Amino acid sequence: MRLLAPSFTAYPRSWLRPDLVAGLTVWAVLVPESLAYATIAGVSPVVGLYAAVPALVLYAVVGSSRHLVVAPMSATAALSAGVVATVSGGAADAAALTAGLALATGLVAVAAGALRLGFLASFISEPVLKGFIIGLALTIMIGQLPALVGVDKGSGSFFEKLWDLLTHLGDAEALAVAVGLGSLAALLALRRFVPLLPGSLVVALASIGLVAVLGLDDDGLDIVGHIDSGLPVLGLPDLGRGEVADLLAGAVGVMLVGFAEGLGAAKTYAARSGYDIDPDRELLGLGAANLGAGLTSGMVVNGSLSKTAVNGSAGARSQVSGLTAAALTVVTLLFLTGLFEQLPEATLAAVVVAAVVELVDVASLRRLWRVQTGRLSRVYRVTSRADFFAAVAALLGVLVFDTLPGLVIGIAVSLTLLLARTSRPHVVPLAPVGAGPDRPWVDAARHRGYPTVPGVLVVRVEAPLLFANADYVRTRVRALAADVPGLRLVVLDGRSTPSVDVTAAQMLVQLRSDLRRDGAELALAEDIGQVRDVLATAEPEGEPPLHPTIEAAIAAPPFTRNG
Repeated sequence: MRLLAPSFTAYPRSWLRPDLVAGLTVWAVLVPESLAYATIAGVSPVVGLYAAVPALVLYAVVGSSRHLVVAPMSATAALSAGVVATVSGGAADAAALTAGLALATGLVAVAAGALRLGFLASFISEPVLKGFIIGLALTIMIGQLPALVGVDKGSGSFFEKLWDLLTHLGDAEALAVAVGLGSLAALLALRRFVPLLPGSLVVALASIGLVAVLGLDDDGLDIVGHIDSGLPVLGLPDLGRGEVADLLAGAVGVMLVGFAEGLGAAKTYAARSGYDIDPDRELLGLGAANLGAGLTSGMVVNGSLSKTAVNGSAGARSQVSGLTAAALTVVTLLFLTGLFEQLPEATLAAVVVAAVVELVDVASLRRLWRVQTGRLSRVYRVTSRADFFAAVAALLGVLVFDTLPGLVIGIAVSLTLLLARTSRPHVVPLAPVGAGPDRPWVDAARHRGYPTVPGVLVVRVEAPLLFANADYVRTRVRALAADVPGLRLVVLDGRSTPSVDVTAAQMLVQLRSDLRRDGAELALAEDIGQVRDVLATAEPEGEPPLHPTIEAAIAAPPFTRNG
């Protein structure tokens, strides 16, 4: 596997200027957001900058995207805080555990990439990820609102923090409210009316200027305070074996979420620019970035959709933009950290809230609810809205139980509903349209005006035939057959049945025996090669006859003889 990113192969000189401009633009957004996301992770703001530099450089070398920006992100920062809190119990060094989690996430991602496990992202469905991200965004916001209004932060679940905030609103500090809400309003206005301007940096610098000129910190406004300047210490964090094992367990969930989010962003911009993304390379790039972040006293990183959007809209052509942002971040660490020491905590909270508020995508939940018709509801009942319920399960799981349990709950509910729907497939009788050997066969319930063939039942199973639904299909076909007067033949249309397993093959033999006892025959039509091969090897003696078309099955000698 080639580890040189496509950005650096035959690099055109004409790309240099747009890449440098894009790198400057990304830096302007990355610095204040990295400071803010580090506070979400429960560590010093500078840790976000520590993580950003190696993440940008190593992903540029290893990853497969020309546009993806890998840096600290809100979702994985919140996950990091949850995992670290669970492992430490409030006693161990949060900074060491946070760096250790980045290392553990990097090891898990590199191992998954080496084993070519990029397909793992498909186990987190888009609705589950959407519900998870909405729940995570709400959790992040409720964690930042106390700083926005100048009250102490509560603890517990989302609802416990919300109740604590509501009961302490009377203690809000007027200065913090003014700065926080003013910063938030300015951020949202800049995003709405001047989207190309790095609003986070502009608002951060403006609030720093206000603190310096008006001495707002002397009036009681909380500011970030001292930020260590210079480059981070390199090396492994000081952790025990037990802590490392616990971090590895949590790193799996962190890696899955970070990988899914980054892969989505990478694919979006690759499609726009006409190149391909290699999921296994993305795992290796994510792993390398996190290993670098962990070794530089940083935090977990992953691909950022928002910063990638900034990168793309600024004209980036390659990962040279990411390297430019990394170089500027090094300059910030060496010479500009003092500037951000006077950044108000309320403004930092506003930057986080503004960054995640757009992730509360209620419209997407409404769309998931609408993906259902009256007929689907009658056929599949609750599983007709499986995607909606899976999204809501992940959302509520995050709000009630925390981040990782919420993700697991969402995946579990999604798979459970999938299995429920698979075990109760729609078995529908068909009716012919018109006459002739090539006439189509359609759902008889949807087209009640079409006559059926006397003594013939044609059915379609809208699912693979598997051990999970074999008994249900047999029972359903027998029930439909009992309603056909003078039944002589049942034809199973195989066009919507792409596969069959051994259990289902045995079921078909048993169903054929059941029908024969009632004086009817079972035949299969429109067979797919895989189904034919399984039947021929699993039940070579008693399998039902297979025919190329439904009309051929009806005209076959067994039916004529029974007639």
